[in-house]
Formats: sequence, structure tokens, C-alpha cells
Amino acid sequence: MNQITLLPRKTSSHSILDGVISRKWISAFAHASIFISISIVSIGIPLFIYLDSENLIVKENTKEAINFHLNLWLYGVAIACISFLTFGVVGLILFPIWFVYHWGLSIWAVIYCLKNPDRAFHYPLIFRLF
Repeated sequence: MNQITLLPRKTSSHSILDGVISRKWISAFAHASIFISISIVSIGIPLFIYLDSENLIVKENTKEAINFHLNLWLYGVAIACISFLTFGVVGLILFPIWFVYHWGLSIWAVIYCLKNPDRAFHYPLIFRLF
């Protein structure tokens, strides 16, 4: 007769994401979420990862991604207000700088997380609110 043996079940307190995908991909995804949109949805992804993950490097990367989102919104509102007050003249200068800052640093963060999975990426020139 064949005997069926049951393997002991692993009881672990790992989160859903830490067990499925490596931390470098999770961290890179948190930073890349800004490419989805400039809305609440894009900040919800790193927030969910932050709340779910137990890995300290992933948590640090998600905090940086959330702070970067908040800073981009803050800078965007400031540029819009200044542009409105100057009839768009200053906006023509500041918007391209903001655009390069947004895309350039986001791409840099994703590449950094994929190359250095043991270190958190820190954005330059941002206020750390979270």
C-alpha cells in the first residue's frame, strides 16, 4: 500500500509579497509605480507594499517612493501656481525641469534597485515627509 505523508506546513509570518517576489523587484516596482499615473493610484502601490512587507530595505524604498510622489505633487502645484501668476512664462522654464526630474530620477531609482538589492535608494532634493 502506498503511504501518503504530509509535509509539515511552514508557519511563517512573511508577507504575501516577500514570499513571491524578490525584494529587488518589489523595490523597483514601488519606484516604478509613478509611471502608472500621477494620481492616488500610483502612491497606493508603494503604500500597500510598505504596509505588507516586513523587509527593511523594501520598507525604506517604499518610503522613499511615497516621499518622491508627494514631492512631485508639491512641486507640480507650485509650478502651476507660479505659472498662473506669470501668465505661463515661468512655467515654460520650470515644467521641462520638473519633467526631467520626474522621469530621470524615477528611472534611476528603478535601475538602482535592480542593481543594488541590498541597499535602499534615496532621492536627492526631496523633503522626507513620511
